[in-house]
This record gives sequence, structure tokens and C-alpha cells, in this order.
Amino acid sequence: MSTLKEVGERDGWRCWLCDEPVDPNAYVNAERGPSIDSGASPKTKKAAAGAERLAHRSCNTRKGAVKPNVPWSPELFVVEPAPIVATVQRLTRKGGREVVARCPSQADADKAAAWLLDRLSRFAPQLAVTTQVEAGGGQFLLVLRAL
Repeated sequence: MSTLKEVGERDGWRCWLCDEPVDPNAYVNAERGPSIDSGASPKTKKAAAGAERLAHRSCNTRKGAVKPNVPWSPELFVVEPAPIVATVQRLTRKGGREVVARCPSQADADKAAAWLLDRLSRFAPQLAVTTQVEAGGGQFLLVLRAL
């Protein structure tokens, strides 16, 4: 089991759930204070190897023993975005490629692709992926491909 400081430094002091900064000097029992999510399975109560991740106390508590909801940035112009957690789980399990969103312009798709790669580098660092933007039907599809 790692210390809070070790996990915080490894994760760049950012919450893996909400992607907001975590104050390393905040009181650990404060709502926005730092905590470690062990990644323990609700059924086994056992953490997966290397699954410790930094989270705000409130984010970790709200998640509890259920699957987290990782939202897309509200600053992106994406239509019908795929759920990030389910997408990561499928690509981890099966590999391949998945269309994760539609965008009205190439610029919107490029911005969404850059954001998604950055977000996944913290949310699922074990998953190696690339993005691809495909034009078609007057829209641009954002594709995520497991390596």
C-alpha cells in the first residue's frame, strides 16, 4: 500500500474522478481533501495491483462501491458521447476501436480528441490508445483505438 504523498505525486495531484486539482495540504477529512481510492472490488473487497489512485474525499465517497461516472468536458462540442468508463472497460478487455463521439466540425473533433487522450492518460494510464477523426455524412467521428 502506497502513501498519500506517493500516490499524489504519481497522479500529479489531480483527482482521477473529476480531474480537478487536489490540494496536498488540505485536511484529509475535508470534502475536497486528498484521499486514496484503492480500486477495491465491491465483491472481493480486494484492490487490484497498482489500482491506487488519488481522489478528493467527496469524489471517493460519492463513488462508493459503484462504477464512477467520468463526464466529458462541458467545453467540448460533442454529440452523443460514449460513456468513458464503459468504453475504457471494453477497450481494455477486447481491444479494437470504438466510435466515442460525433462532432460538427474538424476543429471540434480535434479539440475533443486532444482532451480525451489527456483525460485517459490520468483516468486509465494502463490503457494505450490513439484517437482518429473520420469525416463522413457532414460530421466528424471521433474514434478511440486501443494499441
